[in-house]
Amino acid sequence: MGRVLDLSRHAGVYAARLLAEQGHDVIRVESPLGDAVRRQGPFLGNVPDVEDGAYHQFFNAGKRSLALDLTTGTGREAFLRLARTADAIVAGTPLPVSEAELRAVNPEVVLVLLTADTLPELCAYARSGLLSITGHLDRAPVLMGGHIMYAATGLWVMIAAASALLVARMTGQGQTVTVDIQQCFESFLDHAIENYMARGRRVERSGARGSVTALAGALPCADGFWMLSLMDSREQWKMLLEWMQDPELTNDPTLAKYEQRLARRDELLDRIGTWAGGQSKLELVSEAQRRHIPAAPVSTSLDLAADAQLIDRRFLVEIEHPKHGRMLFPRGALATIWDREMKPAPGLGSANDEILSELGYTEEERVLLFEASVT
Repeated sequence: MGRVLDLSRHAGVYAARLLAEQGHDVIRVESPLGDAVRRQGPFLGNVPDVEDGAYHQFFNAGKRSLALDLTTGTGREAFLRLARTADAIVAGTPLPVSEAELRAVNPEVVLVLLTADTLPELCAYARSGLLSITGHLDRAPVLMGGHIMYAATGLWVMIAAASALLVARMTGQGQTVTVDIQQCFESFLDHAIENYMARGRRVERSGARGSVTALAGALPCADGFWMLSLMDSREQWKMLLEWMQDPELTNDPTLAKYEQRLARRDELLDRIGTWAGGQSKLELVSEAQRRHIPAAPVSTSLDLAADAQLIDRRFLVEIEHPKHGRMLFPRGALATIWDREMKPAPGLGSANDEILSELGYTEEERVLLFEASVT
């Protein structure tokens, strides 16, 4: 495993978390004042603090923090000394030092540059076309919550970094990879483009109901909502009819054709929703799965925080948080696969002394850097 320097903003910070899950030594290089990710709420304990932001706690888990003022000559010098030891650098643009300076100290380093990552998320979402297909058709478009698109772009950035690291290992040559965040957003519209090109169907906003699959949507039930996604399958339609025991639907032979189910989608989904209204998410989803009908609960964040499957798979593990005590913590998909423990997100600059010592700074030099507000 190698050393990765993380200088990314929100759009790419998940990439470095995924690299940490794989076992890389990931160093988060940040301002001594902390960055925007640390200041992104909600906050653990409901008190705004650079250490307790929920996004910081998740995205920066498993990393070490080096607080370094890169606007100073001394800070840039320390960064270049650190860059000499790195296998990869993940950063937004512009870089705090030039690419030529980085290559001069480390010709073999993998440099992953994120472009268009300063555009506000709403603007990038709208420009990509995704905003046009989320929300209700008769209302204004709606942005997906939870900054989920920044987690998705982080996947692309991680793939770019991991691929370049593999090439570097095979060839001994570093390279610069550019990831355009706007294009990452646009790639998630491919299903809508394919649906139009292959079937001539436009994907439009459909609220809680799917617009590609005939019978798909979030339907009400006794304790919230559940999701049904019945594909273009006559066999699945038969299984649903056997389950519902609705004589009107069962005795309508026209519904055996997918095109008819598609044409009467809203009517059928309303009827299924009424039938399911008195049952719980667990009852509905368990029985659907038993019948091989695609379904899932519409989980809330609180549901997931105590999800028995996530706990059993050890995606959620109990840790001793240095500030908040015993808590369930999402160690991440890759860490779960590798059965690798993840440390909580680091305090701001908590690894300063350790990392600077590794770089050969004496105790006196480290004190001087601190006194000069460089660290």
